Amino acid sequence: MVPSFRVLFLLFSLVLVSGEASPKPPATPLGIPSVSPIIVIGFVGGFVRHDDRVHTEVQLVKRLREEFASSAFVESFENHRGKDAHQAVLHLLDVNSDGKLSPEEKQNARIIIFGHSWGASETVELARQLEKDGIPVVLTIQVDSVSKMGENDAVIPANVAQAANFYQLDGMLHGQPQIRAANPARTRILGNFRSDYKTKPLTCGQYPWWDRLFMKPHIQIECDPTVWNQVESLIRSNLSLEARLPESSDISSGVSPFR
Repeated sequence: MVPSFRVLFLLFSLVLVSGEASPKPPATPLGIPSVSPIIVIGFVGGFVRHDDRVHTEVQLVKRLREEFASSAFVESFENHRGKDAHQAVLHLLDVNSDGKLSPEEKQNARIIIFGHSWGASETVELARQLEKDGIPVVLTIQVDSVSKMGENDAVIPANVAQAANFYQLDGMLHGQPQIRAANPARTRILGNFRSDYKTKPLTCGQYPWWDRLFMKPHIQIECDPTVWNQVESLIRSNLSLEARLPESSDISSGVSPFR
């Protein structure tokens, strides 16, 4: 993407505002917070609204939220609301509501983050912020990741257990072709998976005409059911795994639930 086009996207995104309240952790019948839920954060790309159901990532969040309502917090955010997502995570992990996270609360975190385009870049950025907090991340998934100004979407921080990258290389807007682990001993790169729509184009008829005209391949990967079935499968498999884990990890022995 040419620099001027990227700057234009950034300027548009900065004018968006949101008034969502911070989520609260689940509570027991007595009103005392239980163990923090599994947390799934999905970032939309460009200046898409977090609740625009034309976009596949928003549809995925809706399905997961409905199915895992009793065990997981699942929410979508605009990519310029990374700070809000970060604060939501910290709030959800603070199960005793004392305003600070204990080592146990941090290590009990079960977090999955994914996104498309700038939302994929924000996925890595949120993981990096959580690394500074000493909080582990189960999985990050990037779909046609376009790096935002001041962000590095190619290097996955060491607090992430697994990371996957889906991309395409056509058109003036295309994704990061390769992600790598900052520490390969701690992060498993599941793969860099390329899609090509030259021979089998997708119509994406519900998307705005200007997206389909100016960002055609970038939009095709966003509406590609093959790609998103893989994304959903990765998320679901990890959700199911995390839901089966004990409610607390063995902090005293240094065992992490994300190995």
